[in-house]
Amino acid sequence: MQNAIIKTNKLSKTFSSGGLQQHVLKNLDLEIYEGDFTVIMGPSGAGKSTLLYALSGMDKPTLGEIRFSGREIGSLSNDKLAVFRRNNCGFVFQQMYLLDNMSVLDNILACGLLVSKNRKAVADKAKQLLKRLNLDETIWRKFPAQISGGEAQRAGIVRALINNPKIVFADEPTGALNSSNGQAVLDALTEVNGQGQSVVMVTHDMKSARRGNRILYLKDGVIRGECLLGKYVSGDGERHNKISAFLSEMGW
Repeated sequence: MQNAIIKTNKLSKTFSSGGLQQHVLKNLDLEIYEGDFTVIMGPSGAGKSTLLYALSGMDKPTLGEIRFSGREIGSLSNDKLAVFRRNNCGFVFQQMYLLDNMSVLDNILACGLLVSKNRKAVADKAKQLLKRLNLDETIWRKFPAQISGGEAQRAGIVRALINNPKIVFADEPTGALNSSNGQAVLDALTEVNGQGQSVVMVTHDMKSARRGNRILYLKDGVIRGECLLGKYVSGDGERHNKISAFLSEMGW
């Protein structure tokens, strides 16, 4: 039986605008399992990113509970949430938000040194991760404006991994990339997951969704369906057919 790294109980999120309330997430009971590559899909406005931010502690729920490794995080103060995220979560966004005035390596070190004061150990780990994601030494000292989108995304994945998080959250990580760079990012996330890291990814993209072993379909703030796929194997045509049939059933 799989262990749940995250459990929610009647998770709800409501936004107010102009005197009106928008119920984006509605009483969600959900489990995210250790070692899984979980994909969240659904139409625009379904609440996918809102769910991702709630699960990761980047946003607080309006109602309900979020338990991370048994610890309730939804009611933590902002300062305690920041420490929790730093120690437990890695984040990969569509835009990487690398600091323009710092080199690729220094961007990663700045994140790692928030947790460990051993600069040499952090630097050694950063270089090891950069090499693992095919970013050689010619990239390390460049500034973000001097590297490609795919290189920036892979650098962002290294930054997400530098503190050895229990789980990596990715929000449309290939949305702004061309095909080859998107492939490199998906390969990196798949490799990370294959080494035991939990991954939760929001995507609209079928090609990206194939990397998951579990797909959750979110619509109108509610999980409408689940598709279990097993671990990703390149060239598995049946996997594509199974996802297509699932999304068709969900009204994609």
